Amino acid sequence: MTEHLQPGSIVLFHNAALHTPEALPSILEFMQQNGYTVVPIGQLIYTENYTIDHAGRQFPAAPEGQ
Repeated sequence: MTEHLQPGSIVLFHNAALHTPEALPSILEFMQQNGYTVVPIGQLIYTENYTIDHAGRQFPAAPEGQ
């Protein structure tokens, strides 16, 4: 799982998945030890003035006239 991590990654954990409760602490520890900051999704996504590229990544919209 961690081999695909990169800055800006959104990692989804299913609440009802069989092994999530026991795996989550070690995954979060790995992420923090490798310089990642864990935040709620609401702090990552843009809710206004954004665009989405072909891969589904969100970016702030360019100011008008640019």
